[in-house]
Amino acid sequence: MIRVGVVLFAGLVSGFPAIAEVATAQADGVVLRTLDKVSGAVIDRTLLQETTTQVGNLAVTINECRYPLDNPAGDAFARITILSGKKVGPIYQGWMVASSPALNPLDHARYDVWVLRCTIPEAETE
Repeated sequence: MIRVGVVLFAGLVSGFPAIAEVATAQADGVVLRTLDKVSGAVIDRTLLQETTTQVGNLAVTINECRYPLDNPAGDAFARITILSGKKVGPIYQGWMVASSPALNPLDHARYDVWVLRCTIPEAETE
């Protein structure tokens, strides 16, 4: 099922703030890349929406993934919640953008987690 939405982007045009609207659809899941900064291990994980995976002592839950309708393979916007076994409440909760991983990154001493793309039906990428 495709749900269409709009993602807003703020930018600067000639010194004035601007907002760009991008029509998006909701995907079934997401592809995440994780890095263990101590061992150097890099792992790509494919997760369905509302599922959780363990990254060391972190529990990473995918809440939603959206992609641009006009370029399905071009970008991904994923809402993610990350819990740590050592802390009460989330250590990260928000949107990550595949094309701009530094825009809203996870700040963790050992692990990096970022979005690569949404999982979308092949018919939509053609």
